[in-house]
Amino acid sequence: MGRRALRKIDPSLDLSKHLLEFEQLPRPWSAEAIFGRVAPLQIEVGSGKGLFLRNAAGSQPDADFLGIEIVHKYAHFAAAGLAKAGLPNGRVVSGDGMRIFAELVPDSSLTAVHVYFPDPWWKKRHRKRRVMNETFMHHIERTLLPCGALHFWTDVEEYFQTTLELLSAHTRLSGPIAVPETPAEHDLAYRTHFERRMRLTNEPVYRSEFRKVSS
Repeated sequence: MGRRALRKIDPSLDLSKHLLEFEQLPRPWSAEAIFGRVAPLQIEVGSGKGLFLRNAAGSQPDADFLGIEIVHKYAHFAAAGLAKAGLPNGRVVSGDGMRIFAELVPDSSLTAVHVYFPDPWWKKRHRKRRVMNETFMHHIERTLLPCGALHFWTDVEEYFQTTLELLSAHTRLSGPIAVPETPAEHDLAYRTHFERRMRLTNEPVYRSEFRKVSS
């Protein structure tokens, strides 16, 4: 199912505090430099239109949320949503999540990593492009704090089962922990826009949570 066209963004919105390019990220890494404070940090890889970031940042003001989106127009749209909602604890990076994790994010620095409905790359010859691969799983485990969580959801059962097998074989993350479906209290009470579309058309969603075992 393809993405729908984006609504126009208000050109008067100031996105300077909510939208970052890869080159703007601090080196060495400093979440404090990004958000202007010290707080627990969660990263979402593949933020799309930014519904998760808005809801999470709005409901958890004591935590910071960094979204990474490789498609610039979607990163721009997600940042605009954060700016419009006046959420200082949300930021979006327009860039490659794999590269950001590999080059910048330090060990034991995140309370959670979120990956929702990543591109399944249906053809077998393209599956090496999937974000949930052995290399990225290593970086997830490395960057999570003890007891930190990985949240992985998809609408593709094969991708779900393959990912769970890879996590079991190549990490020491504990799980999968079952994640029950919660009722939607309003039209945007979903984890992402993609989850909303799946549930409104009665399509299955496969949800899992993993935890980093405390040393």
